Amino acid sequence: MEISRLRTSNHSAYRLYYHLVLSMKYRHKCLTGPMLERLEEMLRDLLFRWGGELVEFGGEADHVHLLFEVPPTVKPSDLVKNLKSVTARRMRKEFAAELAPYYWKPYFWNRAYALISVGGRASIETLLRYIENQDDPRKLGQPLN
Repeated sequence: MEISRLRTSNHSAYRLYYHLVLSMKYRHKCLTGPMLERLEEMLRDLLFRWGGELVEFGGEADHVHLLFEVPPTVKPSDLVKNLKSVTARRMRKEFAAELAPYYWKPYFWNRAYALISVGGRASIETLLRYIENQDDPRKLGQPLN
């Protein structure tokens, strides 16, 4: 995957990357290596179904990090809600025995999450300077006819 290239659709060009952090309910340290591998598979498939792509995945026993790209038509809050509900349901089913000591109710993810938009190669400061230095039509004279 080439990070710097723009994706296109009928009338737009975009590059929208997000960093999502999901933590376990009560921050229980219950995720194992096989669970993390299975989560990555599930998330890759779900993001593909939303028209997106999982760029990078990593995690520890009590939380996971995702770097992914989705088209501008995707509402991030709806996507996160879907990712959390589907993976929680599947993980509780597939790893019921391993999760039983931690969750006696149908819990998996913490209700809260962190979702951060990720810029391209330019930092926010660079973009601010670029926009500030645009030719402001209010400062220009009349256009040439």
